[in-house]
Order: sequence, then C-alpha cells, then structure tokens
Amino acid sequence: MSGLLDYGSIMNTAMRFFVRNVLEKVAQEGLPGDHHFYITIDASHSNLEMASWLREKYPKDITIVMQHWFDNLNVKENGFSVTLNFGNVPETFYIPYEAILTFVDPSVQFGVKFEHTITKKDKNEVTEVLQSIKKGSEKNVSLATADTNGNDAEIVQLDTFRKN
Repeated sequence: MSGLLDYGSIMNTAMRFFVRNVLEKVAQEGLPGDHHFYITIDASHSNLEMASWLREKYPKDITIVMQHWFDNLNVKENGFSVTLNFGNVPETFYIPYEAILTFVDPSVQFGVKFEHTITKKDKNEVTEVLQSIKKGSEKNVSLATADTNGNDAEIVQLDTFRKN
C-alpha cells in the first residue's frame, strides 16, 4: 500500500451515502414530524439538471428546500430527482450527490458540509502543519479550511490530538 489514506474523501463518500439513505426513506415514507431539508447545490456541476432560468438566477449555487411541497422524489445510486415549487411553478431537478455542498435538517439541528476540492496549496499547508506537530516545534497549531464560496473557514485546534 502506498500513499496516505484520504480521510476527507472517505468521509465525503460515507456522508453522501448517508444523504442517499435519508432521501430513500423520505421517498418511501414521506417527511416525518417537523423534518425538512435545506440542500445547497453547486449550480455549476456538469451533471446537475435544473431549469435554465434558475441556473441564470443562481449561477454559483442554489439552496432548495424540501418541506411542504415537493413531488416525484426519485432516489438513484448517483443522484436524485425531485420536483419543487418556485412561485407556483413546478421545476424538476436532477441532483448528483457530488453536487451537494450542504445538507441541513434544522428541525433536529443536523447538518453536513461537504468538501469539494483541495488545492495543491491546501495540501502543502496541511503537510507543513503536520510536520510542525511531528517535530513538536509548534505549541498551538490551528488548521483552517475555506468552503467553496470563499467564506470564513472552520478552525480545528490540533492541540487536542498532540501527544505529550
């Protein structure tokens, strides 16, 4: 075995499978209780299918809501289709799981944010941080990853994982 385990990719795959399982359950049984979903989608994804007027209005990303009015939820291995209501106009989407940026169910305060790309610069920064930890030359090391829209990053304190 060569190289390193790509934990981010493995976690993303597992969480996309999780989203698929949730959507399969909803397709079979409907949304129970107060459950509802906010799903942010990368509108530039090559396999995303949505109305051209929506793509023009939301060229980077779009957040859909699955709550009171959605129809024809059809869950497949690589994505799902659903018809949603936009101002009393039904629009059908095909959404590949890889196009999902966030999946949130605010009724239970659950959310997942997916990583999409890691640049060479990001990999170099991670390598530098890990080497500093290994050498013990840094007392307080933080690692930040920015989201795909360039928003503020989540800070992960690595001191928790440092061996004394």
